[in-house]
Amino acid sequence: MQTVRTAVIGVGYLGRFHAQKYASLPGSRLVAVADARADAREQVAAEVGCRAVADYREILGEVDAVSIATPTPLHHPIARDCLEHGVHVLVEKPITETAAQARELIEVAARRGRLLQVGHLERFNSAILALEGTLRVPRFIESHRLAPFKERGTDVNVVLDLMIHDIDLIQSLVGSPIVSIDAVGTSVFSAGLDIANARIRYANGCVANTTASRVSMKTERKLRLFQDDAYVSIDMQQKVLTIVRKPPAGTGAAPGQVVIEERSYEQGDALRLEIEAFLGAVREGRPAAVTGEDGLRALETAIRITEMVAEGGR
Repeated sequence: MQTVRTAVIGVGYLGRFHAQKYASLPGSRLVAVADARADAREQVAAEVGCRAVADYREILGEVDAVSIATPTPLHHPIARDCLEHGVHVLVEKPITETAAQARELIEVAARRGRLLQVGHLERFNSAILALEGTLRVPRFIESHRLAPFKERGTDVNVVLDLMIHDIDLIQSLVGSPIVSIDAVGTSVFSAGLDIANARIRYANGCVANTTASRVSMKTERKLRLFQDDAYVSIDMQQKVLTIVRKPPAGTGAAPGQVVIEERSYEQGDALRLEIEAFLGAVREGRPAAVTGEDGLRALETAIRITEMVAEGGR
């Protein structure tokens, strides 16, 4: 297996997990972790057995691929530098602060012939992966992503922090352009939106109703999909997939009777799968599992929702 020289830029809460995965994966040699905070970089470097650097630019000639897990405002300049220096990039979501920044990264990655993958982790959730072959054409989708309030992540609003996971998932499942959006929301504990709801209508007729809150008393990550012959419920936290169908014709089932199938999956390691997919694409020269264009579409939708809520507030 071709060894890929790797590094992690930004080793806070999430970046530390990225470093652990790169250090443990075969075919990955973790060269360094980079962070402006000495305590963070030294602690993680000691844990995983690699160098610690304050400035990521020190290692740009020494690595093939990096994860960027810094605060969102730093995604664009750091990812652009890395791509321009011929480094493949896995950048955490949201891809950037603005759509223009995301488009620039996509252009640089294409011009330099380098991979740009966006860290929409739910794509690698075991219950979501199990949907393949089950879902056909969803007509209505409902998602709820709820969490208690934490200071971490409040550099962006709840739409860019939490709802964007479901925006990306739903857009990947529907595969149709957006026709219209209605949205409401409000701030509660932070300066930005802390709870939001959006109703999204797609060109193929599907409607999605998505809610995200970071001021909830409980944690919940659920997705419900309805199609002509079935209702599918996914608990992304517990990794449970429930399918409710009409009985096949000719079985003599009573009117209103349904067939319920429930499948439970191992918790798995979505981050490991995400990084394995990234490194596999780097080695084999294939497209990223979640492309820069995917990240841009999710960001554009999230920005539209944010702007719509602001306009409604005025």
